Amino acid sequence: MTTALHPQNVIALVWDFDKTLIPGYMQDPIFDEYHIDGSTFWRETNALPHYLARAGVHVHPDTSYLNHLLTYVQHGRMPNLTNAKLRSLGERIEFHPGLPTFFQYLKNELAAYPDAERLELKLEHYIVSTGLRAMIEGSAIQPFVDGIWASEFIEAPPPPGFDPDETLNLDDLERGHQLLPVHGITQIAVAYDNTSKTRALFEINKGANKTPNIDVNAKMGAEDRRVPFQHMIYIADGPSDVPAFSVMRQNKGIAYAVYDPNNPLSLEQVDRMRRDSRIDHYGPADFRPESPTSHWLAMQVRRIAAEIIAERKAALKERVGPAPRHLPH
Repeated sequence: MTTALHPQNVIALVWDFDKTLIPGYMQDPIFDEYHIDGSTFWRETNALPHYLARAGVHVHPDTSYLNHLLTYVQHGRMPNLTNAKLRSLGERIEFHPGLPTFFQYLKNELAAYPDAERLELKLEHYIVSTGLRAMIEGSAIQPFVDGIWASEFIEAPPPPGFDPDETLNLDDLERGHQLLPVHGITQIAVAYDNTSKTRALFEINKGANKTPNIDVNAKMGAEDRRVPFQHMIYIADGPSDVPAFSVMRQNKGIAYAVYDPNNPLSLEQVDRMRRDSRIDHYGPADFRPESPTSHWLAMQVRRIAAEIIAERKAALKERVGPAPRHLPH
């Protein structure tokens, strides 16, 4: 009998960030810090694809804002916007009611479920965002998160002819001993759009995020995947997450949408997605214990836990034979 790679005892909640965990956009503290009008920045960003297309240049609408941030830095509108600065600005991010403690609340709910602790069931939270990793790392949610997929910047790229074996000392960089003067972020290291976010779902599914020598594109049987999709819940706010919602629905995972209770159009949007079978359910972006969203997500965690426990007990019964007994005379 072959041994499975993973015990499949993990329940994973995968979260979008903007408009899902927070009321607005995580970049707002950047605009406040540098006295930039956010609406102007986003209007310019939205105009970039059409503007550049006239020159025969095509940009991705989901990630063009990253380049526009760099343009603001290069033109002195956001001086000294480093990764460290982004992390410090992340401390200013304000979350929806009930967060971040709701993340721990769900873990406690699972731990209290009968047999969950004995069978070593675990709940993990992941964030997959087109936003900025450094800001998420600096926010109040970071201690409750098991992994983050989001866009990143480089501050001091190595110059032509650099020694690839040279050890990069981050302390030296912070003291200003870098190869080139650094006055802020200069290049995009990685950019996540709403389609590439689906790759993160498969990395969690296959365990590539926990075992580096597992390639996300490698063929892997369902029994060997670390977190089966039916043990995963993806939570986001709207149509931009349709690719991720589709992956979840196609693979028997759960797709849940949140809406702004103060915006009727937000409710109409998620209800239309439910009627179009793009999501399983929806609720308000309120994560206090008494909220419908809190109740529904906790119910799903308990339901998944019950299924895992039932499978374990069935496997135990099937594979373990009866113990010897004294025979009657």
